[in-house]
Amino acid sequence: MKRKIALLLIASAVLAAAGGGYLYYTTSAAPTAFTPATVAQAPRVQTVNGETVVLASVDEQRASHIGVAPLAASTVRPETTAYTTVVDLQPFFDLHNRVAAARSNRQGARAQADASRAQYQRDYVLFKDNRNVSQKSLQDARAVMLTDQARLQAAEAAQNVLDATLRQQFGAVLASAAAAPASDLLQRLMSGHTEVLRVTLPSNDGASAPAQISVDGLDGRPIAAHKLSASPQSDPSIQGRPYFYAADAILPVGTRTTSHIPLEGKSTQGLLIPEGAVVWYGGQQWAYVKTAADQFTRRYMPSALAVDGGFVVTSGFRVGEEVVIRGAQLLLSEELRPQGITTQCKDPPECDG
Repeated sequence: MKRKIALLLIASAVLAAAGGGYLYYTTSAAPTAFTPATVAQAPRVQTVNGETVVLASVDEQRASHIGVAPLAASTVRPETTAYTTVVDLQPFFDLHNRVAAARSNRQGARAQADASRAQYQRDYVLFKDNRNVSQKSLQDARAVMLTDQARLQAAEAAQNVLDATLRQQFGAVLASAAAAPASDLLQRLMSGHTEVLRVTLPSNDGASAPAQISVDGLDGRPIAAHKLSASPQSDPSIQGRPYFYAADAILPVGTRTTSHIPLEGKSTQGLLIPEGAVVWYGGQQWAYVKTAADQFTRRYMPSALAVDGGFVVTSGFRVGEEVVIRGAQLLLSEELRPQGITTQCKDPPECDG
C-alpha cells in the first residue's frame, strides 16, 4: 500500500513538472503572433490659435537641417511692369556689314575723286601756260574728274541710306555702334555676351524711361539692363512706348519676359523674405514662420515683389520673426501628409497581406 502511494506521488510530481515546463515554453520561449496596439502618438500637425502648426522637435530640426533667419526691413520703390522681348540682332549684323562695305566703297571713291581732280587742276595750269597740254587732254581729265565725283556722290548716298536704315530699325545708339568698328558695345553684341531687349513701357503712366531696370531671367532671377535709346519700331502685338535696353546675359532670341520699371515716387518699407524661404502651393507663394521652439506655421505672401535675393512683402509678417530658409519643403510635405494613420505591427511592411 505504501508503495502504491509513493508511485502516485512520483507520478503527480512528474506531471506537475511537465505542465509547468509547457506553460513556460508557451509564454516565454515561443514568439507571439501579434503585439499589443502601439500607443497613439500626438499628431504632427495641429491647429493652434486658428493656425495650422507643424510640430518638429529640436533634434528633428537638427537632423533635417532646418534653418531659420529673422526678417529684416527693406526699402521698396514703387514700380510697374513692362512687356519685354529679346531682339533678333541678325538684321543688325547684316546692316553693319553692308555699312562697312559702303564705307570702304565711299573711301575708295573719294580717293579716286581727289586724284582725278588734282590731275585736272594740273592739266588746266599747263593748258593755260602756253598750252603745254592739248585741249583734248584737258577735256579728258575733266571728264574723268566729273565721273569720279559722280561715283563719290553715289557711294555717299548709299552709305547715307544704310545709316538711315540702321537708325530707323535700331535707334541712334545702336546705329552709332555699328558705324564704329572699335565700339565696345558692338564687340559685346557680336560676342553674344550682351543681348538687346525691346521693352514696351505703358503708354498711360507718362513716366520717362529709367536708365536702369530689372528683367526677369529664364530662372526667375533678376537681370540688370541699361537703356540704349528709344526704339523706332514697336512690337505689333503690344501697345506702348518701346525702348531698347542692353542686358549682359545670354537669352534666346524671341524670348518674352517681364521688366520691372522703377517709378518716381515715395519709397515704402517692407520685409525681405529670402528666396530659399519661399514654397509654392496651390499656385501661390508661402513661407514658414517659427512660432515656437518646435512649431512652424505656413503663411501666405501677399503682393510679394521680386527683388534681388528674394521677395519683399508689406503685410502678413513682422520684423524679427524667424522664417525657415532651409527645409521649408520638408515642412510642407509633413503638413500635407495624411495624419492619424496607425498600425498593429512594429514593421508596417510585414503587415502586407
